[in-house]
Amino acid sequence: MIKYKPSEKQLEFLSWEWGVFFHFGIRTFYEGHRDWDGKVMPLAGFNPTELDCESWIKTVYDAGFKYAILTAKHHDGFANWPSKYSKYHVGLTPWKDGRGDVVEEFVSACRKYGVKAGLYYSPAEAEFKKRQPGEYDDYFIAQISELLENYGEIDYLWFDGNGAEGHEFDRPRIIKAIRGLQPGILIFNMWDPDVRWIGNEGGAAGVMNSNIVTDVDFSTLTSEKEKLENIKFMPSESDFMMRYSNWFYSEYDTHTIKSLEELVGLYYHSVGCGSNFLVNIGPDRRGLLPEVDALRLLEFGKEIAKRFSNPIPAELKKEGDGVTIILEQEQLVNHVILAEDLTQGESIQEFMVWVKSERIESPVCVYIGKTIGHKRIITFPPIAAKELVVEVTKSDKGFTLKQAEGFYITK
Repeated sequence: MIKYKPSEKQLEFLSWEWGVFFHFGIRTFYEGHRDWDGKVMPLAGFNPTELDCESWIKTVYDAGFKYAILTAKHHDGFANWPSKYSKYHVGLTPWKDGRGDVVEEFVSACRKYGVKAGLYYSPAEAEFKKRQPGEYDDYFIAQISELLENYGEIDYLWFDGNGAEGHEFDRPRIIKAIRGLQPGILIFNMWDPDVRWIGNEGGAAGVMNSNIVTDVDFSTLTSEKEKLENIKFMPSESDFMMRYSNWFYSEYDTHTIKSLEELVGLYYHSVGCGSNFLVNIGPDRRGLLPEVDALRLLEFGKEIAKRFSNPIPAELKKEGDGVTIILEQEQLVNHVILAEDLTQGESIQEFMVWVKSERIESPVCVYIGKTIGHKRIITFPPIAAKELVVEVTKSDKGFTLKQAEGFYITK
């Protein structure tokens, strides 16, 4: 059977596991605006007098996240850098007397803390249908080139399909320009993607998530999928809002911030299902993270570290079509974390987890699953165990489990 292998950069992306999205721009200063509402947002309103991207990224770093993404240009067309190809950018605002550059400050902060830097760019914007297709392609490439030429290495370019449905871009030309400028960059979602969107903005990948795909979701505005030319290995990312009502900052929705319990649940439903976890925070009008959001992020990072830093001491023994986790002593277990070595592709298609115990006469099956992928967090009610047997019941030949650990986690 053919194996579809990942690139090195795709494997690196999966190793990041969790990131933070920052929706920040002109809309931050105009309460109540929504995507494609057509309302005017004058440049005079943009003035984040206390902007401190370094404090954003320090929070990301302190919480244990590995990457961050900034909205360089959202659907409204506002450029968070002084673009030569637009009349709607930070250089024409009161902020820093027109000498400011949010993208530069963000990327510099990421480099200082060793956090991978991603930039979001909306292929569509409010005015794009007023231009001829070729003219808009020129504009698109010119702005993307500014982002990829002027700020050093960018790790991740995040394309949002929202609003681009049905529009014919010159895809080969655009992708050639991007890959020519930064051959090592990861592209999210569209045209020549390295990473795919999970298909919802709720942060949940689901237990059937596999890295082997034939088509991809690309927008919340359509259920139509984009068919790939060939079957591909393509890791997924699960994005969602820290608050329920808005990607950008609002002064009225603090009460909707997700609880620690829900964030942990979404971690299980994303990273625990082999998908990256991407939580959004909207920096406020000062240019700072709202304190409640920042504290929740730090609280969440601390909780994940507490849960998964101390596996039960055990010996790992490969046996037949699986592995056995032999615990140092019999004890209660309620979690198993498995990870497949994906270097040669995804092999495991079905598996079972069994518990052997001195207190139970015969082995007990506690879980039946499909793919394992980069990581699978398996939960079940507490049960006394001396051995945890992972039996692979369907696979391509040659699989390797690089992680197999048991945990007993309590609140």
